Amino acid sequence: MYVVNQKVLIVEDDIYISKMVTESLTKEGYEVTAAYDGEEALIRFSMHGYDVILLDLMLPKIDGIECLKKIREKSMVPVLIMSAKGEETDKVIGLGLGADDYIAKPFSVLELTARVKAIIRREKHYLAAAESKKLLQVGDLTIDVDNYAIRKLDKDINLTAKEFSILKLFILNPSNVYTKSQLYHSIWQEEYHGDENVINVHIRRLREKIEDDPSNPKYIKTLWGIGYKLGEL
Repeated sequence: MYVVNQKVLIVEDDIYISKMVTESLTKEGYEVTAAYDGEEALIRFSMHGYDVILLDLMLPKIDGIECLKKIREKSMVPVLIMSAKGEETDKVIGLGLGADDYIAKPFSVLELTARVKAIIRREKHYLAAAESKKLLQVGDLTIDVDNYAIRKLDKDINLTAKEFSILKLFILNPSNVYTKSQLYHSIWQEEYHGDENVINVHIRRLREKIEDDPSNPKYIKTLWGIGYKLGEL
């Protein structure tokens, strides 16, 4: 079973090892790019996105440890270290700097391929779990959509179910302007009969809880004569 659109960067100055790994991963369906020194690796990394990076420690120009440091300054892409040194200190340093796995040379291509698959599988699982939590960031607000929780900087904010639903509606549809009728229908799931007081009270209370200055709101803006929308944050 072939993988699809999974991109691998192998950084290895030994041409034989590089070609051997490239051929093996290509047969498995990966799109493999090779770099033969640390400088080339960082250039390719800055230009393209990869699903996993295979990184040798002993590299010309810029060594693997320095490469890893620079990669971690910009990305949490999974990194598997390959090293012929096999010393425990190298493994500890690499993992301590944020590498996801370590394999000592000489290694079998089958084992390396299995490690790559495992890393990508774990990363997919992690991303899926993070996505399921649906943590949204808007200005100083962090909203946990699934758990109906909201924080402003380091402070928890208690919203009613309706207040949370109103805020969630605006945040998930940042470009939309909602009339009071549309807002009532979306949140209460009922026909709107012109009772503006219900909408006004909920908007006012929501602003009192999330705005720095409720009289000059930045999160929920009023478009006079039209309705409400998320502010430009």
